[in-house]
Amino acid sequence: MRTTVTIDPDVAAEIERIRARDGRRFKQVLNDALRAGLRQMSNEPSAAAGSSTIPVDLGASLVDVMDVSSALAAAEGEDFR
Repeated sequence: MRTTVTIDPDVAAEIERIRARDGRRFKQVLNDALRAGLRQMSNEPSAAAGSSTIPVDLGASLVDVMDVSSALAAAEGEDFR
């Protein structure tokens, strides 16, 4: 299949670097990179499936996050003020 795509300069430079190093054609390097990227994208589990939340006891002192100055002082210490 023939198509026209616009490749970002950093991507083109990396393809050219690999092409020159391995003595391969631009088309070969590009197709191999696309295959590897697509394979990784299709096998990658969703972020929600692999993540978990660890509960942390915040103790009795809760901070009113609407008061930004107090919240920063609680998080970073009184030296913030």
